[in-house]
Amino acid sequence: MIDGVRILLVSTYELGRQPFGVASAAAWLRARGHAVSAADVSVAGLPLEAVRAADLVAFSLPMHTATRLAARIIPRVRALNPRARLCCFGLYAPLNEAYLRGQGVEIILGGEFEQPLAESVENGAETPRSTVSTGRQQFLVPDRDGLPPLAQYAHLHVNGGTRRAGYTEASRGCKHWCRHCPVVPVYRGRFRVVQREIVLEDIRRQAAVGARHVTFGDPDFFNAPTHALRIVRAMHEEHPAVTYDVTIKVEHLLRSREHLPILRETGCLFVTTAAESLEDDVLARLEKRHTRRDFMNAVSASRQAGLMLAPTFIPFTPWTTRSGYRDLLGALVDLDLVDQVSPVQLGLRLLITAGSRLLELPEIQAAAGDFDDAALVYPWRHTDPGLDELSAEVLKLVSAEQKKRTPRRDIFARVWRLACSDRLPDNFDLMPRATVPYLDEPWYC
Repeated sequence: MIDGVRILLVSTYELGRQPFGVASAAAWLRARGHAVSAADVSVAGLPLEAVRAADLVAFSLPMHTATRLAARIIPRVRALNPRARLCCFGLYAPLNEAYLRGQGVEIILGGEFEQPLAESVENGAETPRSTVSTGRQQFLVPDRDGLPPLAQYAHLHVNGGTRRAGYTEASRGCKHWCRHCPVVPVYRGRFRVVQREIVLEDIRRQAAVGARHVTFGDPDFFNAPTHALRIVRAMHEEHPAVTYDVTIKVEHLLRSREHLPILRETGCLFVTTAAESLEDDVLARLEKRHTRRDFMNAVSASRQAGLMLAPTFIPFTPWTTRSGYRDLLGALVDLDLVDQVSPVQLGLRLLITAGSRLLELPEIQAAAGDFDDAALVYPWRHTDPGLDELSAEVLKLVSAEQKKRTPRRDIFARVWRLACSDRLPDNFDLMPRATVPYLDEPWYC
């Protein structure tokens, strides 16, 4: 065993949240007596002295954007400290193993990464070069010491004010096989719960430093509904003023609709659900296991329970038609969801990442080009070039307007005029401008 290794854990981006992956890794490594520094370069600069002093620099890669940003920083780290071993851990590390190896990364860890990371430090040169672990493990309470304070991260906006927001996870992985999801190639239908006492202590510590809202980052909070409900009931009993939000599949919203009032009663402000599309043929190709009608029923069930639903979409796919995109916009008006959908959702384009099950589809194989190392995706083109142009125009418009903090409804109106080239529906201006709770980090992936 190697004692007293100097380790720098680096987060590049985690949706404006204090990085859970770094905090969890820090807990495991500090418990074994290692000297751990933590950095979040999305909030503060790269700590040069910590880089130069490190024996191991490990990057947390929970998402696509984080991976692309890490790829820009890794060459700088290698130049500053060529003797340090490099490690990447998290969901997107094994997905991009070949590319990361080319950047000089020695250790690639995916799935339940904490124990393999600790072992890689202690075993030194004997460490396996790549590990994807989906076995059960006893978690430790995340150690957030050394990370920027919660005040420097995304805040919740609600009722005209803001609340400091924390973040935790009650489970990892997912038992579903949605074709486009990056969780699937790593977990392959498995999910693992984080022990209840660990989750509650993590919340307790964040509440002690000012968190008044908590995001549960589970891929699906109702993969294990009994576990989830026990946690939110206990949290609400101990912290009745702390609110929270969760992510739940449409399928589970309907299957567990009797539990939705419990969420509202325990302080849930909104539920994110990955609708992805309102076209049944697209949903079938993505293997979402819900239909357009199911989504509408989920909207109704959530409202009956007093819960706000925040749907997410992938409106631009190889199967999107101009009429289908217009239908999506019209449905958001008819369902009175305009204020509940983050504007960036109107411009997102399907990402085909390394290892994606989308590559099994002949039409994707025909549309996709060679893997783009810079973008870390397989680029694709629509058979209608006009739709590629529209997706770029929508995303550019949304990005510019969100930077100016333009209200969601006004951004939607501009997207409508861009895509539909006609007047807004008569009922658009008659709808109340709902005050919806939201986190002030606009990006999603």
